[in-house]
Amino acid sequence: MDVEDRAGSAISTIAAAIGEPARARMLCCLLDGRARTSTELAAVAGVTPSTASVHLHRLKTQRLVQVHAQGKHRYYSLEGAHVAAALEALSVLAGGTREPFVPNTPIRLRFARTCYDHIAGTLGVALNDRFRALRWLSRGSGSDSAYELTANGVKAFEALGIDIEAMRTLRRRFAFACVDWSERRPHVGGAMGAALLNVALKRKWIIQDPDCRALTLTRAGRREMQNRFGLQI
Repeated sequence: MDVEDRAGSAISTIAAAIGEPARARMLCCLLDGRARTSTELAAVAGVTPSTASVHLHRLKTQRLVQVHAQGKHRYYSLEGAHVAAALEALSVLAGGTREPFVPNTPIRLRFARTCYDHIAGTLGVALNDRFRALRWLSRGSGSDSAYELTANGVKAFEALGIDIEAMRTLRRRFAFACVDWSERRPHVGGAMGAALLNVALKRKWIIQDPDCRALTLTRAGRREMQNRFGLQI
């Protein structure tokens, strides 16, 4: 009975965290897998930014959300697939639906652009997803946003002319999941992301707009994305 009591208490605590309407709206908003700032979640929940911070702290304490600091911003996302599954199950019981995420970023910038010195936008996120699916990238053992290359990943990226060992000696993060501004899902950042952008520009897979951050995927680039990565754009 003691075990059952503890389990029941834990369930009720988590249920209480989810059950508050503002927090429930925040969690449902994050079900699309995209990260959002506390300011955005405050707007979704219909509360002030300070109240949103209190709610998010409660959700983080209950391990329902995680936070990723990037520059001056802090992005919140669900703790994992298990949280999403629980919320989806509750949505089925409630009989409700959720609105999809609709970015308001200009189409040209949303498709492909530079994020400092790596590829962002729809293209960057698609590459990140493809590299993970091919098992070229894996989560590192340190920071929850860090990436490491697998043995197959090392071979694949070295085949592109990227010097992996030299890149590891640079005084910057090797590779990490950088939350995308428009997609709110990760693209590859760090030295690895910079090397990929450099290769794509050098081989004219993409062309950089001289007046803004927009990148244009060339016909050759589309062909190479398909042939090398199995990525259809």
